[in-house]
Amino acid sequence: MNQTVILAATAGANPLIPNVWEILVTLLGFAVLMFIVVKFVSPAFEKTFAERTEAIEGGIAKAEAAQAEASAALDEYKQQLLDARTEANRIREDARAEGAQILAELKEKAQAEAARISEQAQAQIAAERQAAVTSLRSEVGTLATELAGKIVGESLNDDARAARVVDRFLADLETQSAGAAK
Repeated sequence: MNQTVILAATAGANPLIPNVWEILVTLLGFAVLMFIVVKFVSPAFEKTFAERTEAIEGGIAKAEAAQAEASAALDEYKQQLLDARTEANRIREDARAEGAQILAELKEKAQAEAARISEQAQAQIAAERQAAVTSLRSEVGTLATELAGKIVGESLNDDARAARVVDRFLADLETQSAGAAK
């Protein structure tokens, strides 16, 4: 019997062909599992993937916007720096030109002041010379009149005559000094 049971068991069930009920239960379990995955799990994954994609794309867009903003700020900074350098150069050139103008004005004022002082000195020298000539002329005239009076033996107190004698004497002196200078 033992052999019959083994033969009957081996004759009825083929190990390569599964049982129909097992296939149905497995298919039913797979369908339920598939329904759960398609209905609940897959949308959750899709939602998570969409959120991550959106976050990544949003991050990329934010990064691109930040990069564009930084680039614009850099360009603006460079423009401001260029404007500041241009303004500094203009101010420096204006200061140099103003300094040169002030220096020229000061030189002109100094030259004018030197010319004025020189003219005043020349005028003062001429006035003092004229005063000295006048003083010397009267002293020389008095001395010459007294000396001529002593030499001639008569008084030369007449002013007109004394003036002619002094003028002639001084003219002779000037003629002699002019002749000696040549």
